[in-house]
Amino acid sequence: MYDYLIVGAGLSGAIFAHEATKRGLKVKVIDKRNHIGGNIYCENVEGINVHKYGAHIFHTSNKKIWDYVNQFVEFNRYTNSPIANYKGQLYNLPFNMNTFYALWGTKTPAEVQAKIAEQTEFMKDKEPENLEEQAIKLIGPDVYEKLIKGYTEKQWGRSATDLPPFIIKRLPVRLTFDNNYFNDTYQGIPIGGYNVIVENMLEGIEVELEVDFFENRSELEASARKVVFTGMIDQYFEYKHGELEYRSLNFEHEVLDMENYQGNAVVNYTEREIPYTRIIEHKHFEFGQQEKTVITREYPADWKRGDEPYYPINDATNNAIYAKYLEEANKNPNVIFCGRLADYKYYDMHVVIERALQVVEEELG
Repeated sequence: MYDYLIVGAGLSGAIFAHEATKRGLKVKVIDKRNHIGGNIYCENVEGINVHKYGAHIFHTSNKKIWDYVNQFVEFNRYTNSPIANYKGQLYNLPFNMNTFYALWGTKTPAEVQAKIAEQTEFMKDKEPENLEEQAIKLIGPDVYEKLIKGYTEKQWGRSATDLPPFIIKRLPVRLTFDNNYFNDTYQGIPIGGYNVIVENMLEGIEVELEVDFFENRSELEASARKVVFTGMIDQYFEYKHGELEYRSLNFEHEVLDMENYQGNAVVNYTEREIPYTRIIEHKHFEFGQQEKTVITREYPADWKRGDEPYYPINDATNNAIYAKYLEEANKNPNVIFCGRLADYKYYDMHVVIERALQVVEEELG
């Protein structure tokens, strides 16, 4: 008899397992995939750590979280500085003085502010009715058309005029020549890849892979005093209140017989006509010098049951459905729901860790 059966060997499940074991409790971790690590899993291809489920860049300003994760792995000095490619023209992200110079030839913050004011003047008295109007009101048509519109429409699978304005309530505009995408104090990629973190968290813990919780649910639930469930909350309750919606992703990995394909880890393709949103070149996350390189094209996709759920669609309809599942969860004291799928929220990695440690504190003290 286990104290806790943990469903899911991603970050949330691994943290709970590690902390429970540290407190002398008996746990077992199961996962339906053939590997641990959930979506931060890295696959070694040609000596390169390939982020199999999309690019993951660790960043946080929370020293407690940074110190916590550093006990499992050392981080390199990688700084996320993505490039946007619009019809062959390259722009720095996030929007900063380099971006505006490439767009307009502006050289000072005052020139940029004047240009944005000129471009947004016609929208100043209009209440935006959709994402397109909201973005133009914030930054003007030049930036919107080249760097926001196509990318956003691909990401969401619908026209920007059909998306609500709240999605883009604010846009980061930097009046400095700073290409660092994140403002956080700490940032980097684990040396040796993300697998090192989860392997060290789960060291000495019983883990069984390729186990589908739902195929043998009764027996698995009976094997432990409590269950920590990190999967989809609507699936746990057999979709009784309806299906929660997600956006999904498809990945096209390619090994290239060259040392360097694009010179940057992340290049976004912002025009609508190109079907993928970005190309990841994985070796640049770790300053790799391998003779070959691996790239991944990332294609947003409509989600259907059985696909991998990536981005929750947190609109009013889905949030109302989730609220019903949360009510059900609160009536189940023997099941702890934790993680991005169980909480139906998009979490960056540092928030996943923060949330998992909060659950640990509430449950184990």
